[in-house]
Amino acid sequence: MWSGYQRMFAIGVTALAVLSLTAAAQMQGQWVKLAPLPEPSEEYSFAAANGKIYLLGGNSIPGKVSPGLVQEYDPAADKWTKKKDMPIRANHMAAAEYGGKIYVFGGQELMEGGRGQIAIVKAWEYDPASDAWKALAPMPSARTAPAAVEFGGKIYVMGGNSVHPGMNLVPITPATPHRSVAANEVYDPATNRWETRQIMPTARNHAAIGAVGGKIYVLGGRVGGASLGTSSNTDLVEVYDPAADLWGVPLAKLPIPRTGMGWATHQGKIYLAGGQIYDSSIHGVYGLFEAFDPATNTWSRLPPISPPRHGVSVAAIGNRIYVIGGHIAAGPDGGEEANSNANNAFELATR
Repeated sequence: MWSGYQRMFAIGVTALAVLSLTAAAQMQGQWVKLAPLPEPSEEYSFAAANGKIYLLGGNSIPGKVSPGLVQEYDPAADKWTKKKDMPIRANHMAAAEYGGKIYVFGGQELMEGGRGQIAIVKAWEYDPASDAWKALAPMPSARTAPAAVEFGGKIYVMGGNSVHPGMNLVPITPATPHRSVAANEVYDPATNRWETRQIMPTARNHAAIGAVGGKIYVLGGRVGGASLGTSSNTDLVEVYDPAADLWGVPLAKLPIPRTGMGWATHQGKIYLAGGQIYDSSIHGVYGLFEAFDPATNTWSRLPPISPPRHGVSVAAIGNRIYVIGGHIAAGPDGGEEANSNANNAFELATR
């Protein structure tokens, strides 16, 4: 189990969030409790399609959660359904929806015989209507923990981490030479082809992403490498113009640097939920729930998620922001017992 110190940190972050709420923030909506996640795990990839939410992959738990698991949540019925497994045993993939289908890119795949996990170039299309998977053209570069977003009928896959250029692909461990990458690669579902675009100003992994007003925003994440103990959280927010293939001036920073948060875009704002910090002095998770408004380049804080956790799956449907699952301790602390089955939605106030 995680230490009392770590637990106190998580509770303290939530308390600070509650105390710092303004009256205006408290009037923005309320949390509602929904059907719990049947098979909790860390690091599900997530996307919403056709009014439903999909959790894909996640870290496997022998005998409990299989690699490549797919779970569907129907908000209208408040019901979970297990769908066809992914064709690969992978986690830390990027996922995005377009045209009612879900596109999944990269990540790290479990090697046969338990020989670790290796960054991959594989890409897949999932059709919820037929519950079927189809292999796509592979990414130009292998990477795990990237972020993806659809814009203009194309899907942009940014960041991640991998071994250094020129190295053979091997499982990434704290002892493996590797780095965060600045890759910006765009996939066209109409042609099943990839293009390479201008790289990110700041290489990072485990970042949040959103498209608003013709621009793509990359928020927070982890710089350095993949290993929690040897990398650093970042508070940087950078903006990309797909039409010009140019990155703009950095924007207002995250109020607190963090990684491993969930995100969703709704009515011109990008919502971030949860996250973690993991360094030599502090292991902790955040209950933070915040919204970034690109139009005003400002952040607002909303009532926090409970319990605090990282690796959450987030989606915006109707007037609700859904925050599902995650891990209530930093990194792997607490083991599988720290995987949360919480399924809550923040119901935005209507005016």
